[in-house]
Amino acid sequence: MKILVVGTGAREHALVLALSRDPAVTGLHAAPGNPGIGALATLHAVDPLDGAAVAALATSLSADLVVVGPEAPLVAGVGDAVVAAGIPVFGPSAAAARLEGSKAFAKEVMAAAGVPTADPVVVTDATEAGPALDTFGAPYVVKDDGLAAGKGVVVTEDRDAALAHALACLDKPGGRVVVEDYLDGPEVSLFVLSDGTHVVPLVPAQDFKRVGDGDTGPNTGGMGAYSPLPWAPAGLVDEVVAQVAQPTVDEMARRGTPFVGVLYCGLALTSRGTRVVEFNARFGDPETQVVLARLETPLAAVLLAAATGTLADLPSLRWRDDAAVTVVVASAGYPEAPRTGDVIGGLADADALPDVHVLHAGTAAGADGAVLSAGGRVLSVVGTGGDLGAARDAAYAGVARIDLADAHHRGDIAEAAARG
Repeated sequence: MKILVVGTGAREHALVLALSRDPAVTGLHAAPGNPGIGALATLHAVDPLDGAAVAALATSLSADLVVVGPEAPLVAGVGDAVVAAGIPVFGPSAAAARLEGSKAFAKEVMAAAGVPTADPVVVTDATEAGPALDTFGAPYVVKDDGLAAGKGVVVTEDRDAALAHALACLDKPGGRVVVEDYLDGPEVSLFVLSDGTHVVPLVPAQDFKRVGDGDTGPNTGGMGAYSPLPWAPAGLVDEVVAQVAQPTVDEMARRGTPFVGVLYCGLALTSRGTRVVEFNARFGDPETQVVLARLETPLAAVLLAAATGTLADLPSLRWRDDAAVTVVVASAGYPEAPRTGDVIGGLADADALPDVHVLHAGTAAGADGAVLSAGGRVLSVVGTGGDLGAARDAAYAGVARIDLADAHHRGDIAEAAARG
């Protein structure tokens, strides 16, 4: 099977790594990829947002499957262009990707499907922002309606800060925000594969969105994650499939926009029960890094089954008992003003450690074989082990080998869960 993976980040590197270990994969390509992905797949300098170019590349490669990793190409309709060229795509159409592309649309779908979530107010005018905040009170939750690379959400006790974020979002062309009720309780991420009709859940993970230890500082795209969740209630996955994922997939099919790919269910386990915080229309980053590290079933046939409507024929997925922890190494200044262009050292040393692999997130090729930082989240260092403590030790041992000037990372990923 020849597979083309679209994207540039650690999520795509994790996908490529899993696919590279699958005996069914005879050709592996990425567009445009990154230096880490380039060690496993042939890279192609194609704009991931250019649907015609991606479709042309997939056709020229005689690809059997195209896997679209990031949200922006999905919302832009890259998957539609590839499907029109007659090639199966793992990833939703632009119409179905609105579940992530518009938080207001996602709330509408959840309401129609009876999915439990926070009560929302959709704001389209600056004069409405203050009253919307006062409807719910503190803590204030304000979400940019559109894509914001994981940084469009503000949760704060400070009304002025919440209002400023709302007004900044509304100031964009066509800007609107969703103000909603605060959901208490721990958060869980669950990926659910869909072929438009059937759903197959993966294992839960938890990520860490704020930049600093103890969940301090601004929201980021994610500073680390772990799986499994020993504290999660029994039956959680079955509950989410029955009350969230399947009703959403059914509602999307009823609307004539079947959802094909992976539905990311961001959940809060509140005092009032499980509630949806958000939907994403693709694998989440950095949760993908730990979920795929635990998947024993070869990945290619799983993604192809979702893309071709045959998930119901798929044997049950097999999972390793090992735990996995990923720690994100971020560049100086992230998330406000990330610095790029710094040389990254220690990659081979970290990768050589037992039970450690390093995934490139924001990297670029420099002169003389050097690898340079090229984004805010630069690397995801993944450790595995017999339990969360061992997986944490492995991940942080890998981080210690990385040499990136003024880089920072959280030191408490999975710490509380490992302590029980």
